[in-house]
Amino acid sequence: MKIDGKSYKTIWFENNLVKIIDQTKLPHQFVIKDLKTIKDSINAIKTMEVRGAPLIGATAAYGLVLSIIENNDLSFLKKSSEELIASRPTAINLKWAVDRMMKKLNGINEKDILKIALDEAKAIKDEDEGFCKNIGLNGLKIIEEISNKKKGTVNILTHCNAGWLATIDWGTATSPIYHAHQKGIKVHVWVDETRPRNQGANLTSYELNEEGISNTVITDNAGGILMQRGQVDICIVGTDRTLSNGDVCNKIGTYLKALSAKDNNVPFYVALPSSTIDWSIKDHKQIPIEERNSEELSHVEGIDENNEIKKVRIYPQKSKSLNLAFDVTPAKLVTGLITEKGICEASEKGLKGLFK
Repeated sequence: MKIDGKSYKTIWFENNLVKIIDQTKLPHQFVIKDLKTIKDSINAIKTMEVRGAPLIGATAAYGLVLSIIENNDLSFLKKSSEELIASRPTAINLKWAVDRMMKKLNGINEKDILKIALDEAKAIKDEDEGFCKNIGLNGLKIIEEISNKKKGTVNILTHCNAGWLATIDWGTATSPIYHAHQKGIKVHVWVDETRPRNQGANLTSYELNEEGISNTVITDNAGGILMQRGQVDICIVGTDRTLSNGDVCNKIGTYLKALSAKDNNVPFYVALPSSTIDWSIKDHKQIPIEERNSEELSHVEGIDENNEIKKVRIYPQKSKSLNLAFDVTPAKLVTGLITEKGICEASEKGLKGLFK
């Protein structure tokens, strides 16, 4: 996708460095950052310089490449893989990518290991880009149906950032929107600001603006009344981990949107690549829900009149806060799952029909 008219991917390898777009600086500054070591990769994931389940997975894959460049020793690589997996626990793509890389590198001699690691990391990156493009083509059909029936602008509500900045390109939830826009279908996106890190306001609205797609930022709690007023035709969100039974773990607040959608008969779709499916557990209570630093709630960051990024406190000094990063939307509230292989119901039967 594009920034200032120039096409970018979110991550690439160049001159033995991993290049990323530092998403903590967006939308106020566009900064390309070099990752030079495995510690740089882990820090980028932890601090959310990169974020979004597919992009985290690709960053972890390239992190292992950097680990080999730094110290071509099997014990160092194993330690690096363990530290990567622990860096953010909820998104399953992270462990999936690390496990895939380690399986590929198992038993490879030192002479060949860097090339094989690079090839596999690139394969993970390219595969995700293809998956997200196909997610868009499959989801496009839903938007087309609404457009044909409505004969007017399709109003889409999304939550957090499941855009191209969360993947390699296209995005998951945004991919159908981008494909619809490119096909000339009139769309408008209601963008949940997504407190506390405001990935919707800072990232989703930013990338939609760059692509020339009509969008409006709303507070996280405004979605319900817009649905009551008939101003939302469809909800499309992403996911950091989808269980084999169709339960969806996504950014905190997704569950509440799904409840509102159900109450107002608004279709609620979840877009995901197969790398985000967790086939190993069926009970959402087993999902490790990340609890992040409470300072993300008590402080906000923005740009002042001197174009300097500043952080300020908004809570009383003595107030305590709980910063859970994700919630779980039960499968019964999900209209369907949009994947690279097609659209299915949110159930074990639906998922196995596509992937098993």
